[in-house]
Amino acid sequence: MVVATGFFDGVHTGHRHVIQQLVRTAAVLGDESMVVTFWPHPRNVLQKEARSLRLLTTLAEKKRMLLSMGVDRVEVLDFTREFSKMTSEEYFLMLKKNYDATVVLLGYDNRMGCDAESVDDVMRAALTAGLEVVKTEMIPSVGGYAVSSTKIRQKLEEGDVRSASDMLGYTYSLLGVVVAGNRLGRTIGFPTANMQLYEPLKLVPANGVYFVRVRTLGRNLYGMCNIGCRPTVGTGNSRTIETHIFGFDEDIYGLDLEISFLDKIRDEVRFRSLEDLRMQLEKDKEICLSLMADKK
Repeated sequence: MVVATGFFDGVHTGHRHVIQQLVRTAAVLGDESMVVTFWPHPRNVLQKEARSLRLLTTLAEKKRMLLSMGVDRVEVLDFTREFSKMTSEEYFLMLKKNYDATVVLLGYDNRMGCDAESVDDVMRAALTAGLEVVKTEMIPSVGGYAVSSTKIRQKLEEGDVRSASDMLGYTYSLLGVVVAGNRLGRTIGFPTANMQLYEPLKLVPANGVYFVRVRTLGRNLYGMCNIGCRPTVGTGNSRTIETHIFGFDEDIYGLDLEISFLDKIRDEVRFRSLEDLRMQLEKDKEICLSLMADKK
């Protein structure tokens, strides 16, 4: 078994570089490829301040992406405090014993085990455990940035969904169920579908208005999504994800909704009146429709 191991949050372009090499190496050796990953994220277990950490992919999304790239098998290990005390050599011995690992791919910054302080330490531990080591090549940068899950999270938290998607290699999306809202949007001509995420740990981009692609009822549509606390209608409101779907007025309460972030239109703003808000939404819609026309 040829193995790559890590958290792989986002399965971004850097991760894909590693996974492609994993699949190629397994094919050359006539062996199976396997990704060994973890859940939950180590920082959620080991660092109290990491309670605010949000993820780029749910566990189901991560597994689906990895398998779609040709990986034969994905194993998810339960990351606990006890698990974190395992040395790198112990970890590799476990891979060898439990999964018949013979070859391990190590990235240029791959670190694992409580004792490994460098990639060289990890490599020595793998060799000592009796595994053959294949080092992956340096990951190319995207837009001048070295690709990392941390950098992508930062871009999404800034609302820069274009840069985030470039580094991911696909359009960032959220999946949830449509829940009842206050129906205010309908009174000003902009009915919205209010989303509750299936995975609360999924990262939600910065507050603002976005041009989005929408999937519901098996159909691909477009719309504009507002993320924020609706300051025009009061203070202390909870943060919501509301999407106005263009040319759509069907009842989808309780159904799945997926929104993919194509571009940010503007920041969230407090308007003096609902009429001012309505007028701005008309302008936002025109911008989105022009962007939509460019995609056809």
